Amino acid sequence: MQGYIGGVPFMLAKPQTFMNLSGESVGSLVSYFKVPLNQLLLIFDDIDLPFGKLKLLPKGGHGGQNGMRSVIDHLKGSRDFPRLRIGIGRPPGKMDPAAFVLKPFAKREREEMDFTLQRGVEAVRILLLEGFNKSATFVNTAQAKEILN
Repeated sequence: MQGYIGGVPFMLAKPQTFMNLSGESVGSLVSYFKVPLNQLLLIFDDIDLPFGKLKLLPKGGHGGQNGMRSVIDHLKGSRDFPRLRIGIGRPPGKMDPAAFVLKPFAKREREEMDFTLQRGVEAVRILLLEGFNKSATFVNTAQAKEILN
């Protein structure tokens, strides 16, 4: 999907590969459209963040996340692109992490995640219109929830 936010063009792409192979799609898009890596924003779920928490980082490693590992591999090892992590929390007890990330949210979780995703959309809008630092401040500060209320 392509569009504009405040006159700034953007493209939203959802890889059609398995999540752990998402680098194939991301690498192809970056190459075909000649996207500078600082203009790429990867958005993904993260079991290492508490449920409903967002974290915006300018770059970094894969943190054990296989989809992110695939993206880094397909970008010739580069880690120099921003990413928006969406916390889904750790699996309870000894539940298999793969089963945990694929299970549907309970009603209450869905409501909380809807709010989190609204904040994520606002973070992307701020990123496009005001830059990474403003967006990171919005996302990474404790007051972010209060700003929207």
